[in-house]
Amino acid sequence: MGRTLLDKVWDLHKVGTLPSGQDQLFIGLHLVHEVTSPQAFQALSDRGLKVLFPERTFATVDHIVPTDGQPRPFADELAEQMMRAIEKNVRAHGIMFFGNTDDQGIVHIIGPELGITQPGMTIACGDSHTSTHGALGAIAFGVGTSQIRDILATQTLALSRPNVRRIEVSGALPPGVTAKDLIIRIIADLGVNGGIGFAYEYAGPAVEALPMEARLTMCNMSIEGGARAGYINPDSVTFEYLKGRRFAPAGKDFDAAVTFWKSMASDPDAAYADTHHIDGSTLEPMVAWGINPGQAVGVSGKLPKISEARPADQDALRKAYDHTGFQEGEPIQGLAVDVAFIGSCTNGRISDLREAARVVKGRKVSSRVRALVVPGSRAVQRQANAEGLPDVFREAGFEWRDAGCSMCLAMNPDKLTGRQVCASSSNRNFIGR
Repeated sequence: MGRTLLDKVWDLHKVGTLPSGQDQLFIGLHLVHEVTSPQAFQALSDRGLKVLFPERTFATVDHIVPTDGQPRPFADELAEQMMRAIEKNVRAHGIMFFGNTDDQGIVHIIGPELGITQPGMTIACGDSHTSTHGALGAIAFGVGTSQIRDILATQTLALSRPNVRRIEVSGALPPGVTAKDLIIRIIADLGVNGGIGFAYEYAGPAVEALPMEARLTMCNMSIEGGARAGYINPDSVTFEYLKGRRFAPAGKDFDAAVTFWKSMASDPDAAYADTHHIDGSTLEPMVAWGINPGQAVGVSGKLPKISEARPADQDALRKAYDHTGFQEGEPIQGLAVDVAFIGSCTNGRISDLREAARVVKGRKVSSRVRALVVPGSRAVQRQANAEGLPDVFREAGFEWRDAGCSMCLAMNPDKLTGRQVCASSSNRNFIGR
């Protein structure tokens, strides 16, 4: 019987089995940013330890950096402290740092665009949306600060092997339906806890037809469905995307790498814990309206009635209506918004900005709406500048910003206030996000 990509990558990186029953995995690539790493580096210092393989760790800044200009020191004292900490730590340990450089950006955007992320890797980062990197055929985990410490010190991580659920999407997505709509539909179908204990393998004709940036969007939100990781098998789309990127293999090395990458894809006769089928041709644009990404309806639909929901979902629906002020049964179309945000590691890539510019060109933002566009990296920002996209957005009434996480996490000046309703392209609609 064949093996899945997860099993192949897992077995390749397994160092041993611990007394706890967990496996000790070698982590091929470790990504760090300014928010979750300071305590981990301090823990190393307290123990007199060094980073074991500094060449396997890459650092950036994204969560707390202002997007309306970045003069130092930052106005936010805590943000400035975090910046100084990561600058000190990367210098002390010889770690490549994409700080105030042309490569700065959101960690899950710069990894793929620089070619650091590659198929067959194990990848870890102190950020829940590390599953993004699975779009290139990697197994990528979000980790906490204590695990960051362990990876820095040993380049390994203790994990339990998840089961693999194959999510097969047949047909073709209708015009106007994107990878974001597809992943929200999956989460709405299976629930925000439906993936606990699983890694999701996305497959089928509709998935295979997605370009790489759409695949990144899809895998990004695997964690929102409770999955430990999400991935798409590497194929010609993957190889073409990586070719010529800064950290990708080149020449004969690239050809050899492609041979290896192909071997990592799930075998045709691989066994799965279960399979979930979706007909992609039936989808429409989706809106996650409540307090978790699973509370979602199609754009032509109405908000659910509590009495008609599954008993297990009713309490969360009550909390969602209390928080949002929306009414049961009202159409999702026509709900007024105060803020519109385009950006984040889910939808801050150049293809996202091109599509948004296509929609807003020749139109004007309402006088009662504040609208922001925040590119996910400086590379995306440069490409958008070259294509004249900032002018399109500014003429429509949007604010054009510098690269960063911006309103997604709001550990920076870009925040909602009071009872504002925001239409956001980010990944998480929790209370407080």
